[in-house]
Amino acid sequence: MIIPKSEKEIRQIEIDLTGPDGNVFHLMGVAKTIGQLLNQRRGAEYLDIPALLTDMLSNDYEHAINVMEKNFGHMIIMYR
Repeated sequence: MIIPKSEKEIRQIEIDLTGPDGNVFHLMGVAKTIGQLLNQRRGAEYLDIPALLTDMLSNDYEHAINVMEKNFGHMIIMYR
């Protein structure tokens, strides 16, 4: 079966917050990638990615994690 790439199922992503993938810049990269995929799938700007990234940097590390959880908690699993 051949299906359009835009219909590719988005699987849960696992992130170990205690390792190198847990730094805020990696989290921002993950957020940007997921946001772009969601925007492509919806056919319009579903998420304002620049605003999301700005929000992640607007406070401390815990805030960045909370932004990730709020926006992508249904798609990612973060381990402490």
